[in-house]
Amino acid sequence: RHRRLLLLAPLFALMAVAIKLESAGPVFFRQERVGRHGRPFRIFKFRTMVHRAEETDVPQAQRNDPRVTRLGRFLRAKSLDELPQIFNVLRGDMSLVGPRPHALAHSEKYASLIDDYLGRHRMAPGITGWAQVNGFRGETDTLEKMQRRVEYDLAYIDGWSVGFDLKILMQTALCVMFDRNAF
Repeated sequence: RHRRLLLLAPLFALMAVAIKLESAGPVFFRQERVGRHGRPFRIFKFRTMVHRAEETDVPQAQRNDPRVTRLGRFLRAKSLDELPQIFNVLRGDMSLVGPRPHALAHSEKYASLIDDYLGRHRMAPGITGWAQVNGFRGETDTLEKMQRRVEYDLAYIDGWSVGFDLKILMQTALCVMFDRNAF
């Protein structure tokens, strides 16, 4: 199983070199997120923004965000920045499919604003999810968008099956190829 990961090594190396050549800072972005049963874990992503070591509270990315690097725009558009989350899956922090994990601050904020928000933590978070393939990928700049995302997350949890996961993985591949909602 882990041997298959070796096939990704050249791609990881190429992206790591490109990130280092484009801007100073670490290759990986790490951030505490909320996982299954509300347990925090550290998520891994390729860094797509200009690194500012002094920042501890990183606001959510927005369309035309000046912090996103040129390479970062491409990585985000094709969801390649998410690939290091494979390591989160191998560690047992995440699954391939499930509700996307939110930052600790976002989780605290929305838990008090949205009914059954914490219900999304009944399952391990995923690299992709039902909400993402239904247009709720990227910025959630309004309470209504977050409510809709949570509705899809809860519907996924209630209707979970292996077949449902396979459907979401197939739809994710199509979204990555044709969706313009990542930035």
